[in-house]
Order: sequence, then structure tokens, then C-alpha cells
Amino acid sequence: MRLTPTRIDVVMATVRDRISARSYVPGMRLPSVRAQAKAMQVSVSTVVEAYARLTAEGLISARPGAGFHVCGPVAPLALAGIDPPRDRQVDPLWLARQSLEPDASLLKPGCGWLPEDWMYVEGIRRGLRSAARAPASALADYATPLGLPPLRQLLARRLAGHGVEVAPEQIMLTESGSHAVDLICRFLLQPGDTVLVDDPCYFNFLALLKAHRVQVVGIPYTPNGPDVEAFGAALQAHAPRLYITNSGIQNPTGAVLSPVTAHQLLKRADNSDLVIVEDDLFADFEHSPAPRLAAFDGLSRVIQVGSFSKTLSASVRCGYIAARPDWIDSLADLKIATSFGGGRLAADILLTALTDSGYRRHVETVRTRLATARDATLARLATLGITPWVVPQAGMLLWCRLPDGLDAATIARRCLADGVVLAPGNAFSPSLNAAGFLRFNAAQAQDRRVFDVLARAMRG
Repeated sequence: MRLTPTRIDVVMATVRDRISARSYVPGMRLPSVRAQAKAMQVSVSTVVEAYARLTAEGLISARPGAGFHVCGPVAPLALAGIDPPRDRQVDPLWLARQSLEPDASLLKPGCGWLPEDWMYVEGIRRGLRSAARAPASALADYATPLGLPPLRQLLARRLAGHGVEVAPEQIMLTESGSHAVDLICRFLLQPGDTVLVDDPCYFNFLALLKAHRVQVVGIPYTPNGPDVEAFGAALQAHAPRLYITNSGIQNPTGAVLSPVTAHQLLKRADNSDLVIVEDDLFADFEHSPAPRLAAFDGLSRVIQVGSFSKTLSASVRCGYIAARPDWIDSLADLKIATSFGGGRLAADILLTALTDSGYRRHVETVRTRLATARDATLARLATLGITPWVVPQAGMLLWCRLPDGLDAATIARRCLADGVVLAPGNAFSPSLNAAGFLRFNAAQAQDRRVFDVLARAMRG
């Protein structure tokens, strides 16, 4: 028989959880018994007894005249335990782990990448053959601090096509796009700083920011970009250090930043210390380039990052950071401190693939296939009463609203039991206000079984 926890048990569990999540760190003074009692709406005697038992366990200690303090070394970091608490089915880390499982029987319309047969595998094969013929230094040595010069030169030309004027010396290669964002967070953030993100936003931004122990504030996203009024209010209320967003196609909504919104956003940021990180991951899916904050700003307060994991290969890992020269210099030091020279082989392979004439044809084919897949997926979802928040102009992502009364996490749980991995809305929402949304990947939703399983899950 399962016993109902007492109020003392609840207080003890809360303190343990906060120690595990590093909200309470060694040496920190706990709230007084009266403050804790008021916060948890229990009696003072309940907290006194809970603290006494935690003291007996050695988790906290009583200091005469100075209250109770946390004992011992800092707890190992458990990202899943950090507030705000989430249903495991909408936890960003849970979603990533389910999507990355190698089980071929799973259908993954909730993942954020193309099927393997949509990727430029032949270009990667050619890059591997070219690398095999390269001098021994290319196969054995570390990369230079900033990374392969010819690839940085190519990236500078590509960025210029989006209006971002940048010298190759202002570009540093990284191990991935996520590595790029992580380095920037290490460079600019301290625990307790405030970071703005879109609401909804790419779920791994939320997971990564947990690891940096910062406060996350969501800015509602509109079909034209972030809500400018909410953005301005957050600048005043929180004095944030960073704002992390997508260039071009926004993840998960598929919406595109308008020129007017981009201008207003930068104007609001003018009198602040805010740095904007612009993730340009989906650039090659666009039919025509959307506005880039980095282009309007001239890489003054904007840092642009990106990679090729969505169009070339998620296996050959390589990303980049484009920023002002003094920041790149410091970021190169940080890169050496955390990963030393970095890998050269991936950059060589990607350079060959990107400069291959077949890559342009590959991208054009993918854009056409995605347009067809989007239309087909939206039509099938419509028969289930699932509607798009916005119909994207390009890309693979569809942010869709469920019929009233249905909970996305519940639907996701039911579908997973039938071998279909979905992406419930609250995995993307720092405010947890997207319980009625699912993100679909049109390229991964071409199997009819996805919709059969989804229909059963919606019926309960």
C-alpha cells in the first residue's frame, strides 16, 4: 500500500530537490522556518521537524544564531531536476533523447531534421574520398584556432549573400551549432543572469541554458517575429544579458522575421547591454533570404551562429560563430581552453561537399520536396481538426494547434506507446503555455501510420 506523504515529507522533499537542482548550494543559508512555512503554507512546527530530520541526515546543519545551512559538496548537476518542473513527456531533454534513439521502427514526425535519404549523403561520400587522399597533416593534426581558412572564406561569402558583411577573420569554426551557443554563453554569462528567448523557441536552447544556471524569460513570438512591446518590457524589467533567437525560419513555428520587426527590435536594444545571438541553422531552406539582425546591426551587438546539420549531415559535426573581432579573439581562447584545437577533418569534408556543384541542385530539390510535403502534411492534419498557427513559406517545421480540450503531452504519450515520437508544445515554451500545440516535421510525416496513430490517440 502506498502511503500518502505527510506535510513534513513534502517539506523535506522540496529541500532535497532544491539541493539536487543547485538552487540551494553548499554553505547557503536556507529560508528561516517562518519564511519556509509561509512559502509552503504549512505550520512552523512542520518546518522545524523537517529541518531537524534533514539535519539528522547530514544534508543541512544548524548554526546557533545563524539559521540552517546546506552541508557537503555541490550536488552533481541534474538538468532534468531544475525548475520549472515539467511533465517528462514535455521536458526538452526527454524529447531529444527519444528523437535520437536509433530504433528504426520508430516514426519521428516530432524530430527536427530531415530523413537520411533527404540529406546530401553523396556529397559527404565525395568529401570522405577527398579527405582520404589529403596530406597526412589533414588527417592527423589539430585544426588552427579559428578553423580551416578556406571554409571560413566560403562562409564569409555566404553570409554576404544575406547582407552580413564579415571578414573570414571574424568567423570561428566550432564543433556544432550547439557548441557555438555554449561557447557564447560561457563567454558572456554568469549564473543568475537573465537570458531572453522566443516563446516558443528551439527546445535545446532551454536545456542548454539550464546548464548555465541562468534565468530564462520568454518573449511571445508572432507571425512577424518577437512581440516588440514584450521585448521592450523585458529589457526594462530584467536587464537581460542575451537574447537567443533564430534567423530566417524560426524553430518551432516556421515564421519569418519581418524587416519592420527587426528594425524595432534593434532600436529597443540600443540603450541596453543586451547581446543578440542569431542562429541561422535553416538558411539553405529559404527560397529568398529573410532579414538578418546581424546585417542590420553590422555584428556590433549581434552574434551569428550556424551549422550544416540540417542540409548536409548531422554526423559530420561543424558549426561557426561570426562576431566582432575582439569577441572572436576571446572566443578562440575559450575554445582552446574547452576543446583545444578542435577537429579539422569535419571541416575538410564539409568544404568539399559545399563547393561541389551538386550541393546547389541538392538544396533546390529539398526545397521542392519540402513544399510538397508541407502541403500533404497540412491536408492530413486538417482532416483531424489540427490547424497551423502559420503556414510557413519554407522549411520542414509546422507549429500546429490541436482541437480544443486536447493536451499535447497526453497525445504524445499515447503515440509513443504506438511507436510515434511527437513534439508537444510545452517542450518549446519557457512559460509552459503551449499545451495545445504540437510541432510536426513535414519531411518526417510522410508515412500514413503517423496519422492513423495520431487519430487513435486523439480519440483516447
